[in-house]
Amino acid sequence: MRLRRPRGRAAAGVAAALAVLAGAGVWTATGAGGAPAVHQEDRVMEMPGAKIDTSYFTAGDAKKKRPAVLLGHGFGGSKDDVRAQARDLARDGFAVLTWSARGFGDSTGEIGLNDPDFEVKDVSRLVDWLAGRPEVRLDAAGDPRVGVTGASYGGAISLLAAGYDKRIDAIAPQITYWNLADALFPDGVFKKLWAGIFFSTGGGCKTFEKQLCEMYERVAVSGKPDQRARDLLAARSPSAVGERIKVPALIVQGQSDSLFPLGQADAMARRIRANGAPVAVDWITGGHDGGDRESGRIEARVTSWFDRYLKGDEGASTGPAFRVTRTGGISSTDGAAQLRGATSGGYPGLTDGTRQVKLTGREQTFENPAGAAPPAISAVPGVGGGLAGLSSLGVGGLSIDFPGQYARFDSAPLRPGLRVTGSPTVRLKVTSSGPDAVLFGKVYDVSPDGKQQVLPAQLVAPVRVAGAKEGKEVEVTLPAVDHNVEAGHRLRLVLAATDLGYASPAEPGTYKVALVDGSLTVPTAPGVKTEPAGVPWWAWGLPLAGAVIALGLLVTRRATAPAPDPELAEVPLQITGLTKKYAKSTDRYAVRDLSFRVEKGQVLGLLGPNGAGKTTTLRMLMGLIRPDSGEIRVFGHAIRPGAPVLSRVGAFVEGAGFLPHLSGRANLELYWQATGRPAEDAHMEEALEIAGLGDALQRAVRTYSQGMRQRLAIAQAMLGLPDLLILDEPTNGLDPPQIREMRDVMIRYAQGGRTVIVSSHLLSEVEQSCTHLVVMDRGRLVQAGPVAEITGGSDTLLVTVGTPVTEVLADKVAALPGVGAATPTEEGMLVRLEGASATELIAELVRLDVPLTGVGPHRRLEDAFLTLIGGSA
Repeated sequence: MRLRRPRGRAAAGVAAALAVLAGAGVWTATGAGGAPAVHQEDRVMEMPGAKIDTSYFTAGDAKKKRPAVLLGHGFGGSKDDVRAQARDLARDGFAVLTWSARGFGDSTGEIGLNDPDFEVKDVSRLVDWLAGRPEVRLDAAGDPRVGVTGASYGGAISLLAAGYDKRIDAIAPQITYWNLADALFPDGVFKKLWAGIFFSTGGGCKTFEKQLCEMYERVAVSGKPDQRARDLLAARSPSAVGERIKVPALIVQGQSDSLFPLGQADAMARRIRANGAPVAVDWITGGHDGGDRESGRIEARVTSWFDRYLKGDEGASTGPAFRVTRTGGISSTDGAAQLRGATSGGYPGLTDGTRQVKLTGREQTFENPAGAAPPAISAVPGVGGGLAGLSSLGVGGLSIDFPGQYARFDSAPLRPGLRVTGSPTVRLKVTSSGPDAVLFGKVYDVSPDGKQQVLPAQLVAPVRVAGAKEGKEVEVTLPAVDHNVEAGHRLRLVLAATDLGYASPAEPGTYKVALVDGSLTVPTAPGVKTEPAGVPWWAWGLPLAGAVIALGLLVTRRATAPAPDPELAEVPLQITGLTKKYAKSTDRYAVRDLSFRVEKGQVLGLLGPNGAGKTTTLRMLMGLIRPDSGEIRVFGHAIRPGAPVLSRVGAFVEGAGFLPHLSGRANLELYWQATGRPAEDAHMEEALEIAGLGDALQRAVRTYSQGMRQRLAIAQAMLGLPDLLILDEPTNGLDPPQIREMRDVMIRYAQGGRTVIVSSHLLSEVEQSCTHLVVMDRGRLVQAGPVAEITGGSDTLLVTVGTPVTEVLADKVAALPGVGAATPTEEGMLVRLEGASATELIAELVRLDVPLTGVGPHRRLEDAFLTLIGGSA
């Protein structure tokens, strides 16, 4: 449904009705360096079913007519995220309106994922409001000259606004989607990690429209999108109104983006260009996975785009029809990758200038493991951008394919090399033991010696092959990338059965894959030209060095480990001479010469001020980072990344992610299934009894309190009843009763000979729950031993008596020689000695006929802790 434009006085009336101030503020930003001052007006506008928080920016002559720009924000953000760009656009002569979308920032309402009936109509109402502003240029009554831009969620609304409202005159969508169903359910495969992040970032299922929440829960549980889910998301996508988008469009898309890959931008570019509108496409290096978003360059290009198509400035450069950012060598000053643009006079698409690359390999059989675990790894949301940056330098990133779970086909060494710009394709014959096969296609760049393989942009293409039981031929479109393959390198096509970011069938299965014509069709886009740039001679060694660093940190490798020490086979943990320096530092240590030992049945408290090295120690203990020197032995086995003995270690670090719509028990069951270990090894009931969640296990996690979520996370760490349990700040965010319950959980778990290590800043809780302590300061061990030993050695004694201590008695004791003070307490009486010994005090108390039941040292852990670390507190 297309919204009609209000005309004349009606438009002004609508605008006035919308501008209901729920508290407005106006401030003026002074211009810097002669730039005009920017005026900002904040107001809350009443919309059907929501209050929308807005900010309006102008600069310069208030009487001068100017075009307007609507500037949207990304998902999970607010109008505050785009304030700086709004001010820059205002200084450039635009009237700029920003807003927080429904459910974000200070705006109310439910998140509808750019629902045409809500978020899209909100934008049209904002356009109505702009039409009533005296400084905004009008094309007709009620029709302002207006453009829309934004990234991700804001980019999609720019496309949708242009499709639903004819008053939009130009758009500049960035790193966004054309069809949300295709983005989250590519080729019928559920992109589970990104979908989970999407709903979690939005505040959980309860913040979304009910039908969206139900859709997500349904697909997350089944692991397979149904047609209703696809239809729901497609109806909220720009593709639904693609034929109506007929305005100049600058399309910016990220190469490091496994959420909205380059294919989404390709679809929008082809459709809008077919509508007869000017289109320019810009591929930046970064994206949703991270990396360089090139914000300064892109914002300048958006401004020029609007100068041309909103202001009508014929001299404004709109840039090339196509631009892609490439890595052009290494800076000789700071070693950073240098970015250069490659351009062409027309958009080449994803299949321009194809070249056939022969592949070798017979039909191959491989398995989809039960529970689809362990999964192969390609893109990891939020991490891929940095890894893609490594791949552009020829350095391998984080990519793992497990033996027996994939098919592989290699090319001969390429002579000459080639630049891949677009989506390679390949024809395959796929046979499955079940009705469907789910495969994940990827193309590696393999070094001449075969020791290094690079996955460009860390991207993978999922494909669901329906009806594969009898064998089926399919054409697989692989991820769109821009990647240079040097001469002598080979291309490697891999078809994996699993991938960390996606839902694979939980049922075990067998797949067979064969090449149909033996070739990989590779697009090269020969019209896209890059200026040559020199690279310092020393830079050619950087890929190898980077590979060592990156793979050492990010990839699990099986290295030769020292032999187990039989004398330590029953010792849960022994740390000897552990040392780790800070990155890029030769003399600053995170941990230095740390040594201590933990025995069975102990609850060990790891204490120290901020920066003491506690977290670094725990990360080394869990095999997440390597020490520079020293050794960690768990039950006699040296710890290395991926060491088998780590299966005896359970860890709770910085909370756990749960599916909010599932019950506590269902979350734990899914987690254990993902480990690939037998169900009977989970010891589910024992872990749950220790955690003490009771009937709450049958309720959805979204109904849990913070304390219950923490206990569920602890129960998850306890699955399999690991012999060594590591808890990092397990009481964060808990109230006193919940903290007491967590204390009981730790004590119960250690009973029976298991061991717990807990890092916490709540000293009173550590004192009550731990049997032993390790105190660290500035990376070094300060003291280790039993709690009673560390808290002992005080000049204050606790005297317990058979009857309540009166003030009269306390005064008599305080007057004794060598006694500084005596204070009644609920436990008895605290006596501070000033020269007298404990023996002398006891003798005097007996002489006074005090009914003694006990005399002992009394010092709180806090006192001992502060004494030990001194000024570091």
